[in-house]
Amino acid sequence: MKREFTVHFKVIHHDKSSLLRGIIFLEENQKPTLNDYEQCLKDCGHDVILIDKKNVIFRASKPNEQYIIHILEEENNNIRDIIVESLVRNLIRKSI
Repeated sequence: MKREFTVHFKVIHHDKSSLLRGIIFLEENQKPTLNDYEQCLKDCGHDVILIDKKNVIFRASKPNEQYIIHILEEENNNIRDIIVESLVRNLIRKSI
């Protein structure tokens, strides 16, 4: 039987960030994979590619879209991650 798994993610643009959610349907006792996260983001309208497996960070794949998405872990989704935010700002600057 499938269960809903809520994915919390942060969409980071040059001048702002937004906390959003998506849903993945998983089998009991199954954990989401990187492909599950990518498909969830695509289902939410984000055409993305994975750029950082360790921190689960995706980048918009369309050249005219400049943003990064960071998948947040459940237990840390309310904590501001300064290190990741700095990494993202540097990645966005390099991609422009």
